[in-house]
Amino acid sequence: MSFRRAAFSYSWNRRVLLRSVAAGGILTTTAFFVSTTDTFSSIHHRAEQDVPLNYPAPPPAALPPSRDEQIKRLASEKFDLLIIGGGATGAGCALDAVSRGLKVALVERDDFACGTSSRSTKLVHGGVRYLEKAFWNLDYEQYKLVKEALAERATFLKIAPHLSFPLPIMVPVYKWWQIPYYWAGTKMYDLIAGKENMESSYFMSRGKSLENFPMLKSENLKGAIVYYDGSHNDSRMNTAIALTAAQKGAVILNHMEVTELTKDASGRVNGAVVRDNDGFSGKIQVQAKGIINATGPFADKIRQLDTPVVADMVAPSSGVHVILPDYYCSPNMGLIDPATSDGRVVFFLPWQGHTLAGTTDSPTTVTKDPIPSEDEIRWILNEIQHYVASDISVRRQDVLAAWSGIRPLVRDPRAKNTESLVRNHLITLSESGLLTVAGGKWTTYREMAEDTINTSIKEFGLQPTGSCRTKDIKLVGADGYRKLMFIHLIQTFGIETDIAKHLADNYGDRAYDVVRLSSATGDRWPTRGIKLVPAYPFIDGEVRYAVQHEYARTAVDVLSRRIRLAFLNSKAALESLPKVIDIMSEELKWDKARQTKEWNDTVRFLHSMGLEKGVSFSRADVESGKTKLLG
Repeated sequence: MSFRRAAFSYSWNRRVLLRSVAAGGILTTTAFFVSTTDTFSSIHHRAEQDVPLNYPAPPPAALPPSRDEQIKRLASEKFDLLIIGGGATGAGCALDAVSRGLKVALVERDDFACGTSSRSTKLVHGGVRYLEKAFWNLDYEQYKLVKEALAERATFLKIAPHLSFPLPIMVPVYKWWQIPYYWAGTKMYDLIAGKENMESSYFMSRGKSLENFPMLKSENLKGAIVYYDGSHNDSRMNTAIALTAAQKGAVILNHMEVTELTKDASGRVNGAVVRDNDGFSGKIQVQAKGIINATGPFADKIRQLDTPVVADMVAPSSGVHVILPDYYCSPNMGLIDPATSDGRVVFFLPWQGHTLAGTTDSPTTVTKDPIPSEDEIRWILNEIQHYVASDISVRRQDVLAAWSGIRPLVRDPRAKNTESLVRNHLITLSESGLLTVAGGKWTTYREMAEDTINTSIKEFGLQPTGSCRTKDIKLVGADGYRKLMFIHLIQTFGIETDIAKHLADNYGDRAYDVVRLSSATGDRWPTRGIKLVPAYPFIDGEVRYAVQHEYARTAVDVLSRRIRLAFLNSKAALESLPKVIDIMSEELKWDKARQTKEWNDTVRFLHSMGLEKGVSFSRADVESGKTKLLG
């Protein structure tokens, strides 16, 4: 048996396995002194081949089933599975189940990705720090988590090439001994990824490091180790998963809240009572053979609907991120600080034309829109200051947006030691038959869904027509996506380059439909696409598309999870709010009362995204420019 096959064999006990990993690291370190390269291994952020630009624009895509149609189905049909929760895991479960031929409904209290799934670090990764812990602690579970995540990383790029892309990440080195240490670790990372590896890690000289990160502190800098992971647009990925499930026949409804679980005469869960939080009067009784609780940090709330007195399984942890101007980071490379002042890891990543920095990791309570504390924001800024040149000041006013996400770490309620946290995802079944899936990470959402549906089929006696196919199902927007599609958009519709690139990289082949819904500018150039705010490439057609094609029902849905402006710049999101409300009012026939409610709800949400706390913003002030939002 070869070393690689032996290393990955689950029959090895964990001590033998991890000592083999250590031996491989030593061999790799030795090889470093023989074959170090100083060449930047550049790759474009899209992996597929170029194609000619003379292909025709695709015809308009069919509209998804309307909300009213979905509600009628929810009330009248009996389902194999009712999934509660529209985050990455819940949406993944819906897509997996419906693609196996099961009859599926998904309900989400708020919006797809409204919680943890939109507030991540935007990385698709195996976790180099988990690998380090696996090595030093001889922890087989940590190693297994890395291996599984690296396999899933490759799936992201295959099923959603328009939403995910490879990203080189550098680890600055300020001590000579760190070079072989980090290099060996990243080479083991490459080895574990195997054939799914993106690009080989490599050493970068001091000069090249400063060329890529001009703001990097140069004193005592020896160079950097560069390895590859992935990045993605998390909430748009989540929405694409849900829409793909709807396209295949699942009933998918956001703003639909479960208020009660129903049970049969024997006490088994057989359905739920749901309430439409978007204006539907009355409640709906939903019947299903099995119920899946995939509500992330809110899993215990649903478990309490089943069993009022039950021990909590979720140990919520707060992860705060901040958005800074683009000059804090290379546009094509991220940076990781593996040894902060208190041992936590901080990333500096290019994302949507800005710099994303984070994250913290501290105990918290579960709330709908958690607000990042000033202490956590300051801690991130202080860590950044340690890595930038001494003549650069990292200022609090440079923070364009800040948010807190709740990571749902879990305890196994069946374990004797209930204080121990499970590092991977956990699937549990209550005595009455409520199936709960919790924990895990964004990168492994598909595997979590596959495990959950496999368990559901067994526990609920379901009869699928096929096995799991989600490794090969391309998500909405992926089929016709091309690397140079943005040029075709410019040539076909006469839109600006930054808008074309943004649309191609966030909607894939559905970008054509977005432009078709956009207003004419009245100018000779560009001819289409009116920006919501001057400094960003977001246009009016995106709002209409979000309502017509993506089930957006509120201004917060649009600004935070469809076009991401609230995550990039809370003040710019506020400036765009009048236009967004006006367009949505046309699409959804909102009256004045609903428009006022949308304004107040959105401003309240933006306070959780870094907008000045305690400041009241009226529409009149925003439209008149009195607030001087972008000054």
